Formats: sequence, structure tokens, C-alpha cells
Amino acid sequence: MESAPLHPETVRPQDWDARVDRLTAKLPDALRRGLDWLREPSRLWLRIGAAILLILGGIFSILPVLGLWMLPLGLALLAQDVPGLKVPLEKSARWIEATWARLKERWRNRGS
Repeated sequence: MESAPLHPETVRPQDWDARVDRLTAKLPDALRRGLDWLREPSRLWLRIGAAILLILGGIFSILPVLGLWMLPLGLALLAQDVPGLKVPLEKSARWIEATWARLKERWRNRGS
């Protein structure tokens, strides 16, 4: 599958949906089934509640067990029901990918 371009002006909500589908497909079966179950339209209130709890957990990441990892996960889950979050999340994911690629390249060139 061809990856989406890195130009922010070409980002569409469908790009985020495709990214989530690709990442979900890479999960272990039990986790993937659980996430697919949670993403069903009939689970709206459960999904929103879980997203809010994850976001709050990310905000309070200084406490044990809770971590900053919970914030983007909560936002990603909330984006299922708030389409306005999909484009900013996709732009953020593309920025992270591009930054990570630059850092890896810099690190690789540093070792040469």
C-alpha cells in the first residue's frame, strides 16, 4: 500500500482512518479483536468514557502507572467519534514520522 504524502494540505480524515486500520492490523489477535469491538458504532459511550479516562491519565502522567502514552491513545480513540480530531492527529503522526526519519538519518551519518 502506498503511504500518504507528507504535505499537510493534502491530509484528509480518511488518511487517519487508514492509518488506524493499518496499525490495528499489526496488533496481536486478542488486542485487535478488543479494539475492533470497542470501535463498533454501538459502543459510543463506552468508547468516549475510555478516551476521557485515557486523556486524564495522560494529563496526570507524573503518577505511577499513568503515563504520557495515555494522552495520544485517548485522543486517537476520541477521534473515532470527533471527526475534527482526525486531520490534526494525522498531521501530528506525519510530523512524528518525518522527525523520526531525520533523527535516524542523522544518527546513522554520525556513526560513519
